[in-house]
Amino acid sequence: MLENPKRYTITAALPYTNGPIHIGHLAGVYVPSDIYARYLRLQGKDVAFICGSDEHGVAISMKAKKEGITPQQVIDKYDGIIRKSFIDFGISFDNYSRTSSKIHHDTASEFFRKLYDNGDFIEEVTEQLYDAKADQFLADRFVTGTCPKCENPEAYGDQCERCGSTLNATDLINPKSTITGETPILKSTKHWFLPLDRYDDFLKEWILVGHKNDWKTNVLGQVKSWLDDGLKPRAVTRDLDWGIDVPVEGAEGKKLYVWFDAPIGYISATKEWAAREGKNWEDYWKKDDTKLVHFIGKDNIVFHCIIFPAMLKAEGSFILPDNVPANEFLNLEGNKLSTSKNWAVWLHEYLIDFPEKQDVLRYALTANAPETKDNDFTWKDFQARNNNELAAIFGNFINRVVVLTNKYYNGIVPSPNEFSDVDEQTLAELKAYPAVISSSIERYRFREAQVELMNVARLGNKYLADEEPWKMVKTNPERVQTQMYVALQIAVALQVLAEPFLPFTSNKLSKILKLESLSWNSVTETSELIPAGHQIGDAEILFAQIEDAEIQKQIDKLEATKKANVMENQVTEPQKPTSTFEDFAKLDLRVGTILEAEKMPKANKLLVLKVDTGIDVRTIVSGIAEHFSPEEVVGKRVTVLVNLAPRALRGVESQGMILMTNDKEGQLVFVNPDADGVNNGALIS
Repeated sequence: MLENPKRYTITAALPYTNGPIHIGHLAGVYVPSDIYARYLRLQGKDVAFICGSDEHGVAISMKAKKEGITPQQVIDKYDGIIRKSFIDFGISFDNYSRTSSKIHHDTASEFFRKLYDNGDFIEEVTEQLYDAKADQFLADRFVTGTCPKCENPEAYGDQCERCGSTLNATDLINPKSTITGETPILKSTKHWFLPLDRYDDFLKEWILVGHKNDWKTNVLGQVKSWLDDGLKPRAVTRDLDWGIDVPVEGAEGKKLYVWFDAPIGYISATKEWAAREGKNWEDYWKKDDTKLVHFIGKDNIVFHCIIFPAMLKAEGSFILPDNVPANEFLNLEGNKLSTSKNWAVWLHEYLIDFPEKQDVLRYALTANAPETKDNDFTWKDFQARNNNELAAIFGNFINRVVVLTNKYYNGIVPSPNEFSDVDEQTLAELKAYPAVISSSIERYRFREAQVELMNVARLGNKYLADEEPWKMVKTNPERVQTQMYVALQIAVALQVLAEPFLPFTSNKLSKILKLESLSWNSVTETSELIPAGHQIGDAEILFAQIEDAEIQKQIDKLEATKKANVMENQVTEPQKPTSTFEDFAKLDLRVGTILEAEKMPKANKLLVLKVDTGIDVRTIVSGIAEHFSPEEVVGKRVTVLVNLAPRALRGVESQGMILMTNDKEGQLVFVNPDADGVNNGALIS
């Protein structure tokens, strides 16, 4: 871990421009990285906070084909939506670029060419999957099949999303083309490979030894798993029609693999920013006194901890990341977030339903951040975080301080009198909080850091509750001056310390207190955060209560999505071969009632039923025991096929069949007569 760096390069994973941003992206990458960047700026650090749209690769091509538009139209559409979402939620990038820009194409081409000229690639003719019907080679995401490691039948050609394994399309069992549904064939094609196995010893020493004490265990675990399996050469080119041309002879029609060009996007975006700001971009990527930190989700660990570092090592002039604090995944109401199934909370839609509540979402996502394990976002928890924490603790303290200052002193900060032991202790505790919060942030424990921020508000509430200035003002107004002075110091500290986490609230509080923002260390080092005689403004509600009806609306929206997904994905059995009326007339279907039921001994699936068919009482063995208990079916009206040939099942003769179907959840349902007055034995025709 680099001590006392001169500057910081902070990168946030480049979002694919094939769809908008949802809360999983925000929780996993963009809020944590923004907290870190804002915190460092408050400390006066030299920061380059870099991101941009990832606009190449198969995901874009797939979206374009699906929507019947060009890849350029796809990236232009979603780049605009994504940019606005980041601005709306206060993600404070120093530069947000695009990998379709000329500076990126040039940078990625130059990077490839240098490695090529150095002899760092292996040129190889290999067998790749080819869709003969579509007449094209299949990029990884155009192939699905069974994962060879976990047997997930819906793995993609580049990665299994169930077990996290990174794959090659040719590794899949029973591969299928997503374009035509055909089974692809193998066809020869030439590509260039980065021999990752050459960097095996370097990666083990650098990460597993050098960073064993400061990198997250989930990151170390995934890296170790990869290294233990043995690294293999990885193709850095693809047969595609969308992306950056491979800049060498004999590579016509081939593009740089998106996972080769995308991380170089951090470098090209830094170049773009540095040119605009009059800085030297190389200081932020090639100086040993620069700290490089990659914020990503766990699905990108291999690319940022193995492939990109190997690329940087091969190039030879770049620094390596000091840390890669990858988060796990955020689920939504117990289910995995899914863009394709619309199981998500989209940022551009959130602000329609919750205007000016960006900080509430930022707070709730940080409080429940998937830092060490997958976590679950629920609307009820979101409501509770707002009402019981932001409103009841933070907002309540600020409101009381501002209201009382305006009531007692016309909004002018009073001069303190002699400080009591409680005052001194409270102010001493306040001065300790920046270091406590810093320690958590610098160890990438943002959830823990936010808890400590709220403890500052709790400190203020406890001070007011114990001191009771609203009572003391009648008997000892001089003492109240000191109490309100101390409370106002806490309010200013909250405004400063909240800025990384709740930037919109901090800005609003700055206007209420009529103060320019102070530095992070001023809370500890300044004896007086807000001086006596300073005029503050009127109170405003920082966090309004969120009502049950607002939350129910969001839950109902998700339930509607769930039902729509069921309807869209339900499989209807195809019609059977045509039969004649005479065939149907042979079936004798009667209304019956189940009189008795018991489980078949040593058979988990079978119930032995006594059924009154109106003709007789007969035994029917039915395979419904995994769905119904014997007690549940006694008294049920049922439809019975009575002229089915008897059949012996485990020594019991079954004389008929009960008609059943499945509901949308796959549960068995009786096909039964509902109308009153239908007697047992009634013929169904």
